[in-house]
Amino acid sequence: MSEIFINRARACAFTGHRKLTENFSIDKLKQTIEKLIDGGFNTFLVGMALGFDTECFKILEGIREQKNIKIIACIPCENQAQKFPQKDKIEYERMLSVADQKVYVSKEYTAWCMQKRNEFMVDNCSVLVAFLRQEKSGTGNTVRYAVKKQVMIINL
Repeated sequence: MSEIFINRARACAFTGHRKLTENFSIDKLKQTIEKLIDGGFNTFLVGMALGFDTECFKILEGIREQKNIKIIACIPCENQAQKFPQKDKIEYERMLSVADQKVYVSKEYTAWCMQKRNEFMVDNCSVLVAFLRQEKSGTGNTVRYAVKKQVMIINL
């Protein structure tokens, strides 16, 4: 795993489902991120999955043009996008190219690399913004881990 310094007190991470339901609000997500920035958060850890993570990254990228924030791409393995549809692979590569930093949890895909990526993000933040609708999911596991680690959770 890459070595980087993250000020946990000013860092926020994201977790959410790949498939966004009809009650997902991009406006509510953007407002939440803006409030966090106004409250002093300047480092954002994004897991780089499809769906919620992608939406978070795009919002952060737009805000970064006006605010001094850092986007850290937290990548479970080097071939994360291998099975993504082609258009999503192109967007994934573009986002990686503009991320301020990249952290790779594992070189190869393993049964645990996604969970390790999620634990890394929780271990390095003080707030977790979640879009949790299914408890039995990677997002559910991440939120439960954040509760155990006493990280503040904002569930949209």
